[in-house]
Amino acid sequence: MGFLSGKRALIVGLATDRSIAWGIAQAMHREGAALAFSHIERMADRVAPLAKQLGSDITFVMDVAGDEDIARGFAHLRSHWDSFDILVHAVAFAPREALTGSFIDATTREGFRVAHDISSYSLTALARESLPFMRDRAGSIVSLSYLGAVRSIPGYNVMGLAKASLEANVRFLAADLGTHGVRVNAVSAGPIKTLSAAGIPGLRKMLAHVAAAAPIKRNVTIEDVGNAAAFLCSDLAAGITGEVLYVDGGYHSVGMSFPADADGA
Repeated sequence: MGFLSGKRALIVGLATDRSIAWGIAQAMHREGAALAFSHIERMADRVAPLAKQLGSDITFVMDVAGDEDIARGFAHLRSHWDSFDILVHAVAFAPREALTGSFIDATTREGFRVAHDISSYSLTALARESLPFMRDRAGSIVSLSYLGAVRSIPGYNVMGLAKASLEANVRFLAADLGTHGVRVNAVSAGPIKTLSAAGIPGLRKMLAHVAAAAPIKRNVTIEDVGNAAAFLCSDLAAGITGEVLYVDGGYHSVGMSFPADADGA
């Protein structure tokens, strides 16, 4: 019996079988959770077959950019489930031009607004709609962050600011929802070659650098992140909330590193 047996999880933002959301979905399915998936409209043909691989026939379109669309999505979910235990927020977006060039040149008022709306505010909006489903169920919410929330990363630009907002969002939601029995955490994953990461310039160099500098001397995988997220959403993590758990092979903890063949002098 898995450590999520008897629990239901709504995963928001699944796109492909190379996404972090897919790694989380696989881990939660393996540990016994029943799954439901929301996605943007253009991903419908991809998400439905993936959901079926994990024994789920609950997929629906939900655009987190609009409160009415979020409300419709949760109304559809209620036709299948009257309650659930886990919300996975795997949503982030910034206009491509906001990730191209220097931070000061690429960051516009509109790009800033969109990045924060989709990548951070959506967590609050989804938590609000999830709360009636989670009352008295020891609920758990997990979101996805990145080191760019606390460090400047080349090319990450306004997404770093949005992820910083997201991590603050996690802390405020944890304080607000704790009295309702709901825990809120985030996983800060190392760079992974996913569909969304493909829009970040220099991703290949970033992957090579992190693999060389991280203590475990490799990049993390969607399976690594999925296992950590499943743990955070389980009763095994009942005392953990308001936290950002790094799953980056220890890269965030390294202050300095040298090439393996460097002179020790």
